[in-house]
Amino acid sequence: MPNAFLTFFYTGHTPKAPGTAGSLLAVILGALIIRYISMETIVLLTILFTILGVKQINAYESVSGKHDDSRIVIDEVIGVWIALILSSGTLLQVVLCFVFFRIFDIWKPSLIGKIDRNVQGGWGVIGDDMLAGVLAGICSAGVFQLFEYIKMTLLN
Repeated sequence: MPNAFLTFFYTGHTPKAPGTAGSLLAVILGALIIRYISMETIVLLTILFTILGVKQINAYESVSGKHDDSRIVIDEVIGVWIALILSSGTLLQVVLCFVFFRIFDIWKPSLIGKIDRNVQGGWGVIGDDMLAGVLAGICSAGVFQLFEYIKMTLLN
C-alpha cells in the first residue's frame, strides 16, 4: 500500500477522484506556503518532492508491479505546485491553476499523454503532471492577464 507521502496525507485513498482530492489539498497548502512563508520554500519543496517521489514510486512499483497506482497523488501535488510557482498567487490565479491543472491532467493532450503512456517508473508517473503543471501555470497567467486587461479597459 502506498505510504502517507505518496498518497499526500492519504488523500489518494479518497474513493472518488483521488487525483482531484490530492490536487485540492496541494493547491490550498501551496498557496498558504507561498503567502505566509515564501515562494522559495514551495520551489524547494517541489524539487524535494520530485526527487523523493521518483525514488519512492520506483520502489513501490518494483514491489507491487503496478504502474501509476491511482492512490499515488504526489505527482498531482508536484504538478499543481509547479503551476502555482508560475502564477502570481492571487486567489483568482490559485483557482485557475487548480482548474487548468485538472483539465490538462485528465485530458492529457499532446506530449503530456505521450509521457503518461510511454515513460515507465517514477518519471513516467510524475513527468506528465510536471508538464501539465507548466501548461496550467502558463494558461492561468494568460487568463489572469486577459482579465486584468479587460478590467483596465472597462475602467478607463
